Amino acid sequence: MPASDFVVVILGAGKGTRLRSGLAKVLHRAGGRTLIEQVVRACRPLGARELIAVVGHQAEDVKATVEPLGVTSVLQQPQRGTGHAMLVARRAIGQRAKYAVVVPGDAPLIRTETLRALVRTHLTGGAAATILSAHLADPTGYGRIIRKPDDRVAGIVEQSALDDTQRDINEVNSSIYCFTLENLWPCLAKLRPDNFHKELYLTDAIALLNQRGGTVLAEVAADAREILGCNTRAELAEVDRVLRERKRAALLDAGVTIQLPETVLIDPEVEVGADTVIEPCVQLLGKTRIGAGCVIRTGSVLSDAVLENNVTVRPHSVVSASRLAEGTMVGPFAHLRDGAHLLAGARVGNFVEVKKSVLGEGTKAMHLTYLGDAKIGSKTNIGAGTITCNYDGVSKNPTTIGKGVFVGSDTALVAPIRVGDGAYIAAGSTVTENIPADALGIARGRQVNKPGWAAQRRREVAASKSKAAAKPPKRSRPRPRPKAANPRRKAAPARKGSKPARRR
Repeated sequence: MPASDFVVVILGAGKGTRLRSGLAKVLHRAGGRTLIEQVVRACRPLGARELIAVVGHQAEDVKATVEPLGVTSVLQQPQRGTGHAMLVARRAIGQRAKYAVVVPGDAPLIRTETLRALVRTHLTGGAAATILSAHLADPTGYGRIIRKPDDRVAGIVEQSALDDTQRDINEVNSSIYCFTLENLWPCLAKLRPDNFHKELYLTDAIALLNQRGGTVLAEVAADAREILGCNTRAELAEVDRVLRERKRAALLDAGVTIQLPETVLIDPEVEVGADTVIEPCVQLLGKTRIGAGCVIRTGSVLSDAVLENNVTVRPHSVVSASRLAEGTMVGPFAHLRDGAHLLAGARVGNFVEVKKSVLGEGTKAMHLTYLGDAKIGSKTNIGAGTITCNYDGVSKNPTTIGKGVFVGSDTALVAPIRVGDGAYIAAGSTVTENIPADALGIARGRQVNKPGWAAQRRREVAASKSKAAAKPPKRSRPRPRPKAANPRRKAAPARKGSKPARRR
């Protein structure tokens, strides 16, 4: 079919009442994207003349989601059913197309290949309408496809209208269609809101097309899960599970090892190289890219991170918007924040946080350290407990440390500051001035040892305790008993003109 001959209409106006949410239904997320974005990405490769989204509830938010994807939006206000939505879309379609593929905005499992098969069946069969159907083990709640003896579709019967001969039918309507528009428009004009919700339904147009002698066909989806909608939180969770499962399966096929795959969460745009091992309970989010031969160990979370080949992320580490060069090692319990960059062979150990900093080749920061707004040369050792004091209460300031520097444990580097190549910093220093290359920097109070002081102190304490023990205990005087009131004593008469006491 030439691209100029058809459009795709995505129905995204619904509120999603059963989700019990303040968010429009199609803006809920599954598999790392909004529902409507998943649908758009499935429809885009069809090569349609135009993709049109019918929006309604939270229209501006839905438009802001789909328009950057090249989708035209039309407003359905009020929302009066799927048939009414197509009448609204007609304004955008005009006379420019012969066919329309109609897809609900909450059908994120639909595949491009399935939509292509639907269009192919429609064109080869010369149909007025073609329905995407599926066979379900439990069809309860779905409209059933009623077939004619020649296998064409006689109609769609909703659950509430089924008779005893139709209840065992398990072929159901997906609400995904392909229409020949010159046949559809006259039928839409005849739709009537004679139902409980007073809405216009596309399923009624199917019956009208049959009455007018049009051919109505059904293409059965190879995977019945593709037609699943997201009307409840349980359905949303199931759809998310299927999308995640697809992503993991694709990576497994590409040579990635995933241990206990069902515990691993991977977003759709994540890339992972062959022979990488992903341990249980890992999350790979956003546009994370991981090279070949890496190991991502249990409980780690990577978001928009870039890892070159042979990188190891040890357990329970968080890496966000950071870059790790080949052969680097991170963790366990490390936190690399936005802008962290580890060059080849660098190592960051447990309880180390790095933010907007570059660690040179072979540099190590292995324990209990914060490095922020720092540039560190190669082969430098950052001792345990080192902190770059980069914030002065107003702005962030840089720390520059050269090559081959030894930073002793428990060092505070008060930025802005520079440490030259080959310098040493004594443990426990609070460094406030630049340290030249190859110099020893010491910035701490001088230690004074007082011989015998501790022994003398112990003797004094012991003597004090002995003296206290030798004193007899003080006798406490008994408290005097309060005098009992004399019951024979009369109360003094009130003075003339005095007021009685107020009760409080």
